[in-house]
Order: sequence, then C-alpha cells, then structure tokens
Amino acid sequence: NPSGMLILTEDLHFMVIVHNPDIPKFVSGDRANGTLEEYKTAVTNSLGVYGTYTIDEHGDFLEQHVLGSTFQNMNGSSRGPNELTEKVEGDKMTEHLRIADGIKVVLVWQRG
Repeated sequence: NPSGMLILTEDLHFMVIVHNPDIPKFVSGDRANGTLEEYKTAVTNSLGVYGTYTIDEHGDFLEQHVLGSTFQNMNGSSRGPNELTEKVEGDKMTEHLRIADGIKVVLVWQRG
C-alpha cells in the first residue's frame, strides 16, 4: 500500500517521497531512540529523493540527476531512459523504474 508525492517544477527540479503508511510507529515515540528493527523497517519502507531533470524539445523526459537522497548510494547519480521512463496521459504519469538487475518498479502518479 505505497503512498507518496512527486513534485516537478517548471525550472526542472524534482522531489519525490515514497513510503509505506502502514508500518508501526516507533514505540518510544522518538525517532532518535528506536530499536534496530524499527530503524530497519523505516529505512526499507521509505525513500526520499530530490534533484534536477532534463527534457527534450517536446517536453519528454531525458534524464534525472539525483542531488540528494535518503539512500546515500543514489547521491550524485543520474538515471536515463535505460533506468527510468515516464509516460504522461492526461493527469496521470506512469513511471517504469529499474532499481536493480531484473527488478523493475511501476509507479503511477495522479495529479491532485
């Protein structure tokens, strides 16, 4: 049951947050005092990424440049059409994202 938000700006910046709203809250109520299991659950059920993107003369997606992420390994990386494709139909955008060899994720974003 994923949830999240994607923001694309006219000056070609993006921000995306994806998370699982159904995971349990930290028992302590303090994110600085969680258990190892609570931290693992939080990390594996959420992702935040921001950066810039480029488009072609028709407004079609070309490449995404990650400036920062909650998963440090993504910082400074770029994703082009081999890893990420976007298709817009009306108020809906479908993303096909290759996150590892043989693992693909499909995200459907609805304009709100």
